[in-house]
Amino acid sequence: MSKLRVQSFAISVDGYGARPNQDIQNPLGVGGSELMDWFFHTKVWRRMHGHDDGETGIDNGIAEQGFAGIGAWILGRNMFGPVRGPWPDDSWKGWWGTSRHITHMSLF
Repeated sequence: MSKLRVQSFAISVDGYGARPNQDIQNPLGVGGSELMDWFFHTKVWRRMHGHDDGETGIDNGIAEQGFAGIGAWILGRNMFGPVRGPWPDDSWKGWWGTSRHITHMSLF
């Protein structure tokens, strides 16, 4: 039987994984990037974006554990982009832009 593992997901103390009013300028909603502030300075994040620097403390250790053994990353349509209804064309490359680390297949 297959197993599903949910990890690398930030939740605020009041129970939210994103903020309201998601749009092009605010992919995680207005103020949503604050949920991930701890992650942006880590070596794991910086390496994912082609840099060799970044902090290697406790936050990086947690991030490394969160990404260990990941074979595929499945994103729901809302995580991939703000488009609602039919996809108008292939110009949208995702919130995170084109990346050698991201291959997209929309299932939703």
